[in-house]
Amino acid sequence: MSNNVDLRPAVQSVDRALSILEILEREGWMGVTMLARELRIHKSTAFRLLATLEQRGMVEQHIETQKYRLGFALVRLASAVRAGLDLTRSARPVCEWLSEQTGETVNIAVLEGGEVVNIDQVNLSSSVVSVDWLGRRTGLHTTSTGKVFLAHLPDRVRDEVLGGNLARLTDNTVTDPDHLRAQLADIRQRGWSSTAEELELGLNAVAAPIHGADGAVLAAVCVSGPVFRLTSARLPPVGALAVEAASQISRRLGFATADEALVEAG
Repeated sequence: MSNNVDLRPAVQSVDRALSILEILEREGWMGVTMLARELRIHKSTAFRLLATLEQRGMVEQHIETQKYRLGFALVRLASAVRAGLDLTRSARPVCEWLSEQTGETVNIAVLEGGEVVNIDQVNLSSSVVSVDWLGRRTGLHTTSTGKVFLAHLPDRVRDEVLGGNLARLTDNTVTDPDHLRAQLADIRQRGWSSTAEELELGLNAVAAPIHGADGAVLAAVCVSGPVFRLTSARLPPVGALAVEAASQISRRLGFATADEALVEAG
């Protein structure tokens, strides 16, 4: 008998869960019905497997289409995964440029399960990094990146978030829904967000949206630093640099502005 044959029994649920990850890696966004059909299992079984994977951050569900794709928790499991993602690979050189320009820490964040997750971090300044934000989860209303996502969510979803429990983390945390709505309208108009000691005392930050090829807000680029360096007066110019960096990353991901699209069409 060949010694290469593995006779160890497979755990069916684990095997199916891994098969789901492989299918999503191949297909991208996919619904429960199609996944169940490909796996030849009942739809309810596929749904339970997806719910478990979503709880662990291995998959994420689109708010509007209800379809699933691979989740960014995979980034935290292996640096090789992070290096292979188009987002972090495309963003890294731009983040390095932004860190050099501002002298502060730069992060790339995504929206996952109603929270902001930092998936990459760069600091090329001479200052010592006091906080490692990589993998850290934060609320939507307390961070500059979270406010970027809130500003661009569908109205119904945004109203649900603003109508929920808005925790106050510092005396500066904005928890009034009407105040937040006004801030979000400003963010959509000027193209960048800011927070002043709303997540932590002594910490200020700005962020700008990164668009995917389809125009949707895929992620946010954030510049954060201590208030004695990233002062209120510096927020607008640093915000403008964040917008420039976000635009560069978006173009690397295939996004074309309306003007650029007209030029290409012409």
